[in-house]
Amino acid sequence: MQRVTVRRDGVVLSCLEGGAGDQVVVLLHGLAGSAAELVPTAEALLPEHHVIVVDQRGHGYSTRRPRDLSRRAYVEDVVAVVAELTSGAPVTIVGQSMGGHTALLVAAGYPELVRRLVLLEGGVGGRDDRGDYPAKLGDFFTSWPVPFADVRHAAEFLGDTPIAEAWLRDLDRRPDGLWPRFEPEVMRTAIAAVAARACWDEWQQVKAPTLLVRGEHGIIPAAEVRRMVSLRPDVEQVVVSGAGHDVHLEERDAWVRILRQFLSR
Repeated sequence: MQRVTVRRDGVVLSCLEGGAGDQVVVLLHGLAGSAAELVPTAEALLPEHHVIVVDQRGHGYSTRRPRDLSRRAYVEDVVAVVAELTSGAPVTIVGQSMGGHTALLVAAGYPELVRRLVLLEGGVGGRDDRGDYPAKLGDFFTSWPVPFADVRHAAEFLGDTPIAEAWLRDLDRRPDGLWPRFEPEVMRTAIAAVAARACWDEWQQVKAPTLLVRGEHGIIPAAEVRRMVSLRPDVEQVVVSGAGHDVHLEERDAWVRILRQFLSR
């Protein structure tokens, strides 16, 4: 896959692109992630699909400190990427966690652009009974003792979970040490916009065939999922046994198999 850039509203959006053909799949990572963690998913779809993996604003190789972190900004970024890198035919959008929320809003606001929608551990947003999770996440990212001297020191702090290993692989090497490819305050602000309200109206506006993929031990509340399915009975739902929130990292083979089956219809 090759790295390409799209510029919109003063922000550089870095993307990984590969494959060819009319079947376009756009992959969106979650909070504090990057396109790199979705490369194995993308490669599993090549060469029969044209795959675009986006570093969302504030993440990865895209602009690190964008001024606008609204949900609208993230949505319009995806629209710009699709407009510049595809022929204009409807695409499949796959989003994990916060990326799933972005994908949902794109499908609701731009139905003509979205052929299919896949939410991987993604929901409608809002807080419900989850408390002030934007503050908790912001505090966690702020607690990282950066710069890390080397990968060993980073691993001692971050641990050896699949998401920690993804962070380790993606660390930015600078003269003074290793840094994450995001800013804690940007992460706090970005996820606060997701938590601000539950987008039930937008969920009901989605017309594209939709697949919900959840981890058996994921974080999307069961009551939220039940309501999502009750409002849109046509939605398909798959639960990946043994997986948590980062299904694509924890149970990659099962995730890819589910995704490929959905795309083959």
